[in-house]
Amino acid sequence: MPTSDPVSDAEEVEELPPDRLRSLYREVSKIPPVYDRLILMVIDGLPAEFVLGRGNKPPTKNMMEAMPYTHSLLSSGKAAAYHAKAAPPTVTMPRLKAMVSGAIGGFLDVAFNFNTQAMLEDNLLEQFYRIGWKLVIHGDETWIKLFPRLFHRQDGVSSFYVKDTVEVDFNVSRHLEAEFASTDWNFLILHYLGLDHVGHIGGRQSILMAPKLKEMDDVIKRIHMNSILDQENSDSHTLLVVVSDHGMTDGGNHGGSSYEETDSLALFIGHGVEESNYSPYDHNEAFQVDIAPTLALLFGVPIPKNNIGVLLTKLFDSLTDDQRLRSLELNSWQLLRLLKAHLPGLHCGESSCYSCEKGLETNVPTSEAKQRLCYLFSKAISAHNSWQFRQHSDFISADINYFQVAAESYNDFLRNASEWLSHRATDKPVNVLMSAIIMMLVSSVLLMGIVFCLFRRVHFAQVGCCSQLEDPYKILHLDEVFVFIVIFLHVLSLGASSLVEEEQYTWHFLTSTLYLIFLSRTIESLLKRPNSVTLQNKDDKTVLPHSSPTDARNNSGHKFTKFRPSKINNHGTCRLFSVVVVLICGRLLRGWHQGGVNWIYLPDISKLLVHAGTSTIKVCQILSLFAIIILGSHAIFKLKSTTNFVYGVWSSLLLSAFLVMLHTMENHIYDLEPMNLSTTSIAQVFYVVASTSAVLTFLASPWIFPVYSMEKQMVYQVRSNSCSTKQRDSFLLSIRETTYLIGTTYTAFWCLLQLLIQQPINAIPILLIYLQILFSIIYFSADRSFHRQWVEVAAIYFLGLAGHFGLGNTNSLATIDVAGAFIGISSHSAVLSGILMFVITYASPSLSYLSMVMYIDMKDITFISSTHEYEWSIFLEKMIALPCLLPLLFNSLVLTSFTIILLLMRNHLFVWSVFSPKYLYVCAATVCVYIGVFIVAATGLYTYSVFCFRTRNPQEKCPQVLRDNVISHSQTNVISQ
Repeated sequence: MPTSDPVSDAEEVEELPPDRLRSLYREVSKIPPVYDRLILMVIDGLPAEFVLGRGNKPPTKNMMEAMPYTHSLLSSGKAAAYHAKAAPPTVTMPRLKAMVSGAIGGFLDVAFNFNTQAMLEDNLLEQFYRIGWKLVIHGDETWIKLFPRLFHRQDGVSSFYVKDTVEVDFNVSRHLEAEFASTDWNFLILHYLGLDHVGHIGGRQSILMAPKLKEMDDVIKRIHMNSILDQENSDSHTLLVVVSDHGMTDGGNHGGSSYEETDSLALFIGHGVEESNYSPYDHNEAFQVDIAPTLALLFGVPIPKNNIGVLLTKLFDSLTDDQRLRSLELNSWQLLRLLKAHLPGLHCGESSCYSCEKGLETNVPTSEAKQRLCYLFSKAISAHNSWQFRQHSDFISADINYFQVAAESYNDFLRNASEWLSHRATDKPVNVLMSAIIMMLVSSVLLMGIVFCLFRRVHFAQVGCCSQLEDPYKILHLDEVFVFIVIFLHVLSLGASSLVEEEQYTWHFLTSTLYLIFLSRTIESLLKRPNSVTLQNKDDKTVLPHSSPTDARNNSGHKFTKFRPSKINNHGTCRLFSVVVVLICGRLLRGWHQGGVNWIYLPDISKLLVHAGTSTIKVCQILSLFAIIILGSHAIFKLKSTTNFVYGVWSSLLLSAFLVMLHTMENHIYDLEPMNLSTTSIAQVFYVVASTSAVLTFLASPWIFPVYSMEKQMVYQVRSNSCSTKQRDSFLLSIRETTYLIGTTYTAFWCLLQLLIQQPINAIPILLIYLQILFSIIYFSADRSFHRQWVEVAAIYFLGLAGHFGLGNTNSLATIDVAGAFIGISSHSAVLSGILMFVITYASPSLSYLSMVMYIDMKDITFISSTHEYEWSIFLEKMIALPCLLPLLFNSLVLTSFTIILLLMRNHLFVWSVFSPKYLYVCAATVCVYIGVFIVAATGLYTYSVFCFRTRNPQEKCPQVLRDNVISHSQTNVISQ
């Protein structure tokens, strides 16, 4: 027990019988328990302003009408209420831990929130259990996971199936009558989840918000009338504490640090809190951690060891002045012990630190933490001693209210100590962090070296193969310089809290600027006088600029011809149209969601559509679905080989789209039913069809597509360079067609999946991101030497990041879509829900990585030497290395840089509210990059290995007709050239 008096060893105290331990606590504390039964009612997600208003103003009329009994208790002074500020992250599990232990958790608790582990640190429930209390829990099963062995009786419900807004609360309330009649419990926990689920589905303005508040008000009325009013003339006293773990944003989400999310409620109802002149709508502020020491001292148990909270003095008005000062003293000694653990040189509390009058005479605090905290504590103890001295003497002074001075001195020390300890919680072992950062720096430098060497090999191979092409190192174009600037500016912006909060503006601006540079280069190339020659590839007749006038064929099978104005104009027009489409889509994405923190209330397109009604949003969903199907179908039938397998892929795409259409038509946008079996089944069928189609396409395509390769005998008979080139180019054509189909399947099914699980308002943004990526690939393939490959990969990567924020995501945990993570899930599964939540959050970056498979097909890879036509190293370097390694490099730079920034900002005011959530997003983005790169690499390697096997297998023969067609087609190209 925290006190200045010597007590027994902690382990010996815990081994005492409950009755003896209870009496020992009472003897040491010198404060009798005010209550002997506690009912803790947790209304998950309830903002305090729904009950207490905001800014010294009462709540709205609708809110007051929704909770009439609660407001009658407040207005009559029979309850005390506080705006109890919750610390981020504002999710359930760390908030419950803060209420029962008084300690601030870390941001890793966000991850553990989905897989709660038993709580090991000192807490109120353990203290109650030691003194023999019987604990009962009905509601959120998080309590049972936190305290698996403490409850005498329990009935847990899942907190993550947010579509359930009815049964989840009924399963709690159905136990009330039995618990009222029972006498075998001392601590009853009732955790209601329905209001939080209503918020996740429909936001604060949901049509079910007022009825749900009325339901909660009825529960408060039943508890008050059955457990408190009936005990007015008895020796037993029950305290009802109504709390919320966090608030919610206008959209109904939580997890961040905005006022709406941290504004939680602490409402105390009992005989000891009655006050006639109490104004319930004054802005009475407290912290959520203050609940733990308050309840500990009201019920006569020790304050948890790691508590940093300060007791709420208004609840101790029923005690004598001596007992009230004693409670402040106990809270001060507990915080002092915690301070000494962090500040070993702190000697407050010793006789040499203060005298009876010294603290009152010293008026100027020092800036040093040790001296200031010691001064404040000494002043409080000195004032307390002065009050006690005058209480036991005949001297009475009318000039000084020593009780008031002592109470204020204790409160000054408690608040300063609590604030200092809350900031101290961010301190971590710097040596360990520095070692990790050094390892990250080394890995980033090594990866950068690998990418640079690879860049040299690829481009020098191009220059060596096509000697007339300019050396890629002689000229650094504006787009290439700007890519470096983008990376530098992004890393630099991570050090500013405002730019982290509003990162969406950074990416929208930088991505749009890069494509404006592309537009400028395209227009410049169209306006140039056509006096150059072009390099034309025999397979696809791609025109490559920057060639010198010659009419000779080089060793790799290219023929340099004179300029063809119509061909160049066609390519230029295609590039111009594509980049304009990307810019228009980017501007629409920029205005769709007014994200971030500071400007979230400004009007945007999504708010206009919500105001227009659900029918308008549903029309947008259907239009987006049809557009994606048309684009996907057109992309599939651009293949030269339209086999039955291709028709099968297209049919599965249509079937998946039909299932999404059914789900859209049957599912109401703000469906508040506990479970819709029809839509759940449709979603499950979609998951099976889409995943099966994508996997089968990946596995079967390389085996089904024809191998456009000549037999070895033909190569030996016709020993010309052109024949060798024909063999190599036709082999590459097989790989390119296969990767094109697989990439098209990946992207189309991914967009359909997002239309199913994203918020309905995001249907158009999904289409816009899909259009951006498709037209970017078309732009880059129109002239494959117009930009260097690493610039093209970087552009697609930047589009994915800009689209991430275009879907309404921010660096606040509050924008994570929880509701969509349960579409198609009939019962709670932490793994499946977590996967869907990840898929929803990183929809746009994942789409950009999947599109890299299509981008591989569009690359100019005809410069691969024919002498190495089947070597793995050549394939890895020329086809899939840069699309895989560049995203890894960009992400590695961001992760390493932000880790350094986080270490430097560990004592920053916004470390918990801004930098820590952003670091979680950076870590999750790293996982997304690795998954995306793995898919791209696995697809490319598997396709290449299968075609190598089929080409080398003597039983794998191309049909004679097909072989003749390839030969005839190649000869026709040579003649036409």
